[in-house]
Amino acid sequence: MGKATGFMEFEPRDRTYRPAEERVKHYNEFVVPLSEKQLSRQGARCMDCGIPYCHTGCPVNNIIPDWNDLVFRGKSREAIEVLHSTNNFPEFTGRICPAPCQEACTLNLEDQPVTIKTIECAIIDKAWEKGWVKPQLPEHKTGKKVAVIGAGPAGMAAAQQLARAGHDVTLFEKNAKIGGLLRYGIPDFKMEKHLIDRRQVQMEQEGVSVRTNTNIGVDITTDELDKEFDAIILSGGSEAPRDLPVPGREAKGVHFAMDFLTQQNRRVSGEDLGDIEEISAKDKNVVVIGGGDTGSDCVGTSFRQGAASVTQLEIMPQPPEKENKRLTWPDWPMKMRTSTSHEEGAERDWSITTKNFIDAKGSVTGMQTVRVEWQNDEDGRMQMVEVDGSADSMPADLVLLAM
Repeated sequence: MGKATGFMEFEPRDRTYRPAEERVKHYNEFVVPLSEKQLSRQGARCMDCGIPYCHTGCPVNNIIPDWNDLVFRGKSREAIEVLHSTNNFPEFTGRICPAPCQEACTLNLEDQPVTIKTIECAIIDKAWEKGWVKPQLPEHKTGKKVAVIGAGPAGMAAAQQLARAGHDVTLFEKNAKIGGLLRYGIPDFKMEKHLIDRRQVQMEQEGVSVRTNTNIGVDITTDELDKEFDAIILSGGSEAPRDLPVPGREAKGVHFAMDFLTQQNRRVSGEDLGDIEEISAKDKNVVVIGGGDTGSDCVGTSFRQGAASVTQLEIMPQPPEKENKRLTWPDWPMKMRTSTSHEEGAERDWSITTKNFIDAKGSVTGMQTVRVEWQNDEDGRMQMVEVDGSADSMPADLVLLAM
């Protein structure tokens, strides 16, 4: 560790964002990165703990203290080699990962974690800028053929690793482009899609054959796959949304969140929407049901489409502003989180459930709600109980289901 006292000398500093009134006018990323000097100081704050809990917090087991130290010492090229040793696509995770590593950081016991996600993103962005990201060709070919079905991040990573191991890999995707929910679910203002395209180029240079617009079981039978390939990797995503079967659900204007988000991403990329019903938030009172990240993405997208108002509802109670570290650290805590989309002007409400949608001549015009409380039953399980006298209604021209 190059700076033993770095965490005492330097205050934590994270990347910032363009003003909300500016960024809602477009679908581009709006992050303002740190300077090289600022990044070096943030890397210096890493304590190189005897037991680095950031490792356990990271789902891909990134070797975080090592590349933090390399960034501090200005060794960016070595840093990307360490980062790539555990993570195929750090430009994805450096933008959209919720950063459980930072919650697990020892310095987070004092609410001053190392800004790991910002450092990670800076390492890979500089590596692409400098031309350090190259195809990694295998020394020997195995002669084995592998089919990877589903070209989301899991399928992309599997295909890349298998190709580097010397196998002949074909990556199948039913959509027009690869990326899965990275491409069709995550809004461009969180992650621009050229990041996926350049990885595809790298993968193809490494020998991965990409076949889009190919639906396994429809365009190619499983028997055909079995005959052609020595192994098959199943990496299809979870695309079945959770519905809200209440009266009025069939009214025009009530949609699944992913239908809404996917349409907008296709518009941004210039893809043809075909003959599907277009969903637009322009000049509408939008209600997003579901308080998670997908709901937040709907909020930000609605503002960019020109919504008159946006309200996000959550059935669970409002979480505390701050967690009790003694009870939660180093695990992921349940606490109040405000996304950049929320900062753009959304109203948020908790402990509320939908009773029905108001259908006026086939279109939704509002919804009726009721407050709920969460209580333990005799077995200790949480049960939802409606609060007497709390029935209410609100206007809604567009409802997005993001539970």
